[in-house]
Amino acid sequence: MRQLNKLSQKHIDHAKPAEKPFNLADGGGLILQVQPSGGRWWRFRYRFAGKQMMLGLGTYPDTTLKMAREKRDDARRLLASDPPVDPSLARKAERNAAASPETLEALATEFLEMQTAGAATTTLRRLELHVFPYIGNKPIARITASELLAVLRRVEHKGRHDTAHRIRSACSRIWRYAIGSGRAEQDISAALAGQLAPVNAKNFASITEPKKIGELLRAIDGYSGLDSVCAALKLAPLVFVRPGELRAATWNEFDLDGAEWRIPAHRTKLRVEHVVPLAGQAIAILDDLYPLTGSETGFVFPSVRSRSTCMSDNSINAALRRMGYAKDQMTAHGFRSMASTRLNELGFAPDIIEKQLAHAERNKVRSAYNHASYLPQRREMMQFWADYLDSLKSGSDIVAINGIDNARKRQ
Repeated sequence: MRQLNKLSQKHIDHAKPAEKPFNLADGGGLILQVQPSGGRWWRFRYRFAGKQMMLGLGTYPDTTLKMAREKRDDARRLLASDPPVDPSLARKAERNAAASPETLEALATEFLEMQTAGAATTTLRRLELHVFPYIGNKPIARITASELLAVLRRVEHKGRHDTAHRIRSACSRIWRYAIGSGRAEQDISAALAGQLAPVNAKNFASITEPKKIGELLRAIDGYSGLDSVCAALKLAPLVFVRPGELRAATWNEFDLDGAEWRIPAHRTKLRVEHVVPLAGQAIAILDDLYPLTGSETGFVFPSVRSRSTCMSDNSINAALRRMGYAKDQMTAHGFRSMASTRLNELGFAPDIIEKQLAHAERNKVRSAYNHASYLPQRREMMQFWADYLDSLKSGSDIVAINGIDNARKRQ
């Protein structure tokens, strides 16, 4: 096989992290991806069946330059075989053959394959980085609480307290799945409640002052970017759903004639269908976008690279940065805080606002009510909110007294 190596140990050691990830190419498809955090990941780029593919080969320095080249060459041999073999599928088959059906890694993979794609991918990545290397090949029934705690402590020692809590929560779901399928007897993660350092919650940056909201809305109207991103920016303040729910929306979730968007349970945080009444302004945005991205089951906001995936989770935030809003000023999630703050100050009943925000109901009796409760009031509130945003965008921060009075009468 022709030698294509370009990197040297000196190149790798002197590569300093930048604000954005960048690649160092070694040749033959092998690259070293340098992350802003300082992490260095080996990747093998290749084409198979006409598609551009990427295969992870480990992290540096655990995987040395020599080891990465050997893995690349092994992958290239598979591609050159007759018939060609996809290295990614070969690795998956190898792992499945080596793993017992009762190992933590096998059970976790089996469980996550049944979950929502985006969330499952993120969870699997966390487990691959922080859990599988230490206890992934152990039978799940034989893993002890102290062993799992030791894994979580490693994450904590890196200062990633929120990640440690998320991993414990994911492990709890996996163990409960194992219990239900007869492959474990107890959820050992439950014994670790209170063992991890608390997470200091951080509020998402948001603009809530009326004059500045108007400035932001005018900036959004003047933003020139991809049609789907522009539409998502305009729709975000009108519907104030979670960013992940917005970017992964599909056209079949919308009933524009009925002025309603129903987000299915599997895409919501609470795993309950969420109804979003659509103001006239929101419908107008979607009507304009439909000729560009519309199809029966397609994404409302598709990726620029492929219509088969939705826009990236950073698209709206990146647009806000290009508009001049720093991450400590405004975020995609901040449209929720904006609506919550202003609607409360405008006199709407907190129960109606919380229901529209799809926040978890802490009172178990009240939480038993149907997801569509307060729907007539929420329809009125969402139209009022859209009209209010229009008034701010036009430069007025005064809402008609009868508008506020009507809002308060709806309580």
